[in-house]
Amino acid sequence: MTGTDDGTKAGTRGPARASGPRVPAPWVRTRLRAAPAAALALALLVALTAALAAAFPRAVDRYEDAGLRRTLDDASPRRTTVQFFAPRPDLELSLGEGENALREAALRKGYDAVLAAVDKPLVADRAQSSYGVRTSDPTDASDSFLARPSGLPPRVALVAQNALGAHSRPASGRLPRATDPVTATTSEVEAAVTTETARTLHIKVGSVIHVPGLERAPLAVRITGIVAPREPDGAYWMSTPLIREPSLIQLPSDGGTYWIGALLLAPDAGPVLLGTPGKPERYWQVAPDTSGPTAHDVSGLASAVAALESGPGLARIRERVDPLTDATTDLDEVLSSFTELRSGIAPLVAVAAFGAGTVAAVVVLMASGLAAERRRGELALVRARGGSLPGVLGRLLAETAVVAVPAGALGLGAALLAVPHARLSSAVAAALAVTVLACVALPVRAAFAHRAVRVHGGREDIASVRPSRRRTVAELTVLVLATAAVAALRRGKTDDAGSSGGSGDQLNALAPVLVGVIAALVLVRLYPFPLRRLAGPAGRLRGVVAPLSLARAGRTSASTALPLLALLTALTTAAFGGSVLAGVHTARDHAALLATGADGRIEATHALPTALPGRIRDTRGVREAVPVSVAYRAQARRGSGTAGETAALVGVEPGPYGQLSRELDLGGFPARTLRATGPDGSGGSSGGSRGKAVVPAIASPSLADRFGTAPFSVQLEDDSKVTVRIAAVRDVTPAVTDLDFLVVDREALTRRAARPTALLLTGGHLDGAALRRAAGGGVDVRLRAEVRTAYVHSPLQSGAERIYTAAVAAGAGYAVLALLLALVRAAPERSALLARLRTMGLTRAQGRRLLVLESLPQALLAAVGGALTGWAAIRLLAPGLDLTAIAVAGRPAPGGTARLRTDALSLLVPSLAVLVVATGVALAQAWWTGRRGSVRELRAGDGR
Repeated sequence: MTGTDDGTKAGTRGPARASGPRVPAPWVRTRLRAAPAAALALALLVALTAALAAAFPRAVDRYEDAGLRRTLDDASPRRTTVQFFAPRPDLELSLGEGENALREAALRKGYDAVLAAVDKPLVADRAQSSYGVRTSDPTDASDSFLARPSGLPPRVALVAQNALGAHSRPASGRLPRATDPVTATTSEVEAAVTTETARTLHIKVGSVIHVPGLERAPLAVRITGIVAPREPDGAYWMSTPLIREPSLIQLPSDGGTYWIGALLLAPDAGPVLLGTPGKPERYWQVAPDTSGPTAHDVSGLASAVAALESGPGLARIRERVDPLTDATTDLDEVLSSFTELRSGIAPLVAVAAFGAGTVAAVVVLMASGLAAERRRGELALVRARGGSLPGVLGRLLAETAVVAVPAGALGLGAALLAVPHARLSSAVAAALAVTVLACVALPVRAAFAHRAVRVHGGREDIASVRPSRRRTVAELTVLVLATAAVAALRRGKTDDAGSSGGSGDQLNALAPVLVGVIAALVLVRLYPFPLRRLAGPAGRLRGVVAPLSLARAGRTSASTALPLLALLTALTTAAFGGSVLAGVHTARDHAALLATGADGRIEATHALPTALPGRIRDTRGVREAVPVSVAYRAQARRGSGTAGETAALVGVEPGPYGQLSRELDLGGFPARTLRATGPDGSGGSSGGSRGKAVVPAIASPSLADRFGTAPFSVQLEDDSKVTVRIAAVRDVTPAVTDLDFLVVDREALTRRAARPTALLLTGGHLDGAALRRAAGGGVDVRLRAEVRTAYVHSPLQSGAERIYTAAVAAGAGYAVLALLLALVRAAPERSALLARLRTMGLTRAQGRRLLVLESLPQALLAAVGGALTGWAAIRLLAPGLDLTAIAVAGRPAPGGTARLRTDALSLLVPSLAVLVVATGVALAQAWWTGRRGSVRELRAGDGR
């Protein structure tokens, strides 16, 4: 063969190839092209996990921010406004200087100083904030045309508040003016009143109201206009509700009543208040901007409010305005109520978050383990041919990062779009944690697997591989630490539960994970032994499927701790979460039942019409209406000289009421318990002997403790008396809530006292509108369903429930994915086994049974272990877990504290789902293997 001088073949067309060393193909590009499906699967897993991880803290921020806004909006402006007030100027000042201090310019200067002292994150709503001067002690107005409900003259407060025209519109007349400089001796000033004040006090445009003077003639206040507030519920009007509408005051001595109203002077007419005995005071009202603060600003808001109430902010105001300036607000209490509610809900959400996060992390680790197992031979060959461990790990990190980093960024972007208007930092940190875990999992797994250079590996099932001393020590260490943490949690040696974010809260949230770690470590070591013992008796059975499946299940892969941990944690979290949600719903139902006493309740302060029970029974949805008479202020006493005990005396028909109590499980009793007896023990009592016969009664525990079983007298509100003897004790009764009670037969009461004042309704679908139409006016209609709905008031509750449900669902999804990854890892070996067995005569039906029976022990282990760990976690956390916050959100609700209880469905359904999924996957694998045939699985040189 001839060639040219440059080494190319003679006759070769094209440009000559340059001499020199060959450039190897890039590792990352080659690997991605060789396994695009695996790279795509990893990208999808990382993107989904990063999106969920980033969305979780943002979703929590969203519902917490909504909860804070709802709390601030529900609180009246009188509670949320920070009010500063100072007395009249120092008496040592001249009269002119004192008058100038009450003019609008001076008050505006103080207002600017007050706003300058407000520290962020507290921001003032300048549109609703106000300032002015007012009389702190309203004075009598003796004009005859003013309303006098009981003959007492009304009292009026003089208020000169800024920006009256900007916050009202004239309904008639015009706004007050102060054309000439107003002084303490001015004889007449102009004023306006609101429409409510004018209507209530009989004030018209042109009316003149005379206010007593201080060492001078009475001050004449001429009404020049009647105004309607533009925003009647805004802080400008509601910070001091008296300026919007008058208030009716009742004297405690004789029960007389009188009105208190406000006359709105011109903003510059404040000096005239110095000439009245009403004790004028300056005030500045700072309304907070409730649209801006977020939940993570609550601590800063509380600090800012504290600084204004009694801290540096108030000191600055006193320095620049008046040394006697004081401040008051209930905003700190409003923020404290929100913090308390959030602290009660956050630990429950954290349990779901830690559980779902642990399962997701385990799935990511399992995906890296599957990739390492698939490339075991390749990496071993690279190491055998001289590849350094750092070099191999660096290339693995690079090829994983090329896929994981863009996927993590994509997941973060999706989370930001799906859950807007929340903090960015926590979402970025969560997505970054997922991405870093996905990047380093494969290199770290490969580093442990290929520390030493080896080409061929032996069997790695539990039957042949014995854990090293290092692994045994590591597992024992983890086991001891987890057990110690669980024991400490059980003994309660943690931080206070109310300290949000403390180590005690984190330990509570980690309880399902800790229990899962303990169970996984123990079960992985123990479960092969009973299978091997069963293999002997199974070998004596006819057929090959049972003994072969047990033998293979007993020799499962040694790396089953991660899948089992994922399944146990997911099942524990699902069982715990289901029990929490079921407990919340049960607590709401029970609280609503105690509040109404039945499915519905119709009650009045007077006796109900005689025809009303019949009309109510004919209403759609009503199954039964039980009439009762309730005297809430009955006095029970033993002897005429002893002090009375206030109790509610309930007159009932023993049969229907006893049946209702039994159906609702609210202190049920047989009708004979209330059968009346005479003094001699004979049954029955005539109408003429009412009050003399001893009437059996069912009593609350406190009354039973005080009066025992001896007869005692009860005086009703109509001055009638009945002698009762406690025949039974019940903790609750349908007719009365949170009160001491006595339940007696209505027949033992007088005709007037026995008339029903309430109806207890039962029925599956009560129509509230129809019941209210049938009941008419003057009665209160309450439905159990409506009361229950009212308990779900704060977005903190509904948001936490949605987040909890989503977290449990995500954990369950990742658990199924973990189960699938575990089965996929063993799929090649199972396919090859089926192919070989079919060449020896195994039928397809036997192959399906073999795969199902082989997968059942692990699935059954996970199902039973998950149910047990879920039960253990519930038992562990139940004593210190209060569901009242998430159930009723701090609203007044009877029934006491709502505790966590085990829910059977929450324990059994997830476990059964694991068995169904494992069986379904095994059947699908057997079907798919049967379709492919045995030729491909038995190729020579196959690495299986």
